[in-house]
Amino acid sequence: MRPISTVLFDLDGTLIDSIRLIIDSYHHTLATHGIAPRSDEEWLAGIGTPLWVQFAEWAHDSDAMQAMVATYREYNLAHHDSRVTAYPGVVGMVEGLRARGFRLGLVTSKNNPGARRGLRLIGVEEAMEVVIGADDVQNPKPHPEPIHLAMERLGVSAESTIYVGDSLHDMHSGRAAGVRTGAVLWGPFGRGHLEPAAPDHWLERPEDLTMLLGG
Repeated sequence: MRPISTVLFDLDGTLIDSIRLIIDSYHHTLATHGIAPRSDEEWLAGIGTPLWVQFAEWAHDSDAMQAMVATYREYNLAHHDSRVTAYPGVVGMVEGLRARGFRLGLVTSKNNPGARRGLRLIGVEEAMEVVIGADDVQNPKPHPEPIHLAMERLGVSAESTIYVGDSLHDMHSGRAAGVRTGAVLWGPFGRGHLEPAAPDHWLERPEDLTMLLGG
């Protein structure tokens, strides 16, 4: 097996602790549009997929979808910088991998500008050679297209790449793209939730990725 030289990361629930803000943004959106609430657990199950997937049940035309997405983003961005933080150990892990010469990239279901804002907030935007958001692809996660596009832009092979994420959508996307998968357990999902996706590696702490890659 070829050694790993490229690491692609998910964002929310993997690098940044933003899950509570995301769920609150969904609650705010339904309330604003007069829709009966969903539970935290129902929203959590869809985290890792784009907004248009999450809102498809209620937004039956493009105008309704645009209105719901706009409501979500207005609330989310208004609270983003005060409520989003890096998970402990993440920044040092990213900086350490970059210093050792690993190729790094981000593959997320957030839109590209929003993803870059999160990276910039925790100080690792410059470490990412490529950022692929939901607005960069036709088929978001769990489809393999976002990971394939990241590898294409980096000029790297699947055999030398690992995708690190916190959700089933991440693991399925990585598996379909032919890369190795690393399931993080410091995010919102536990081992029992992620086991059906059979990730190649379990990462309980950011330091586990450093160790996996020979650090």
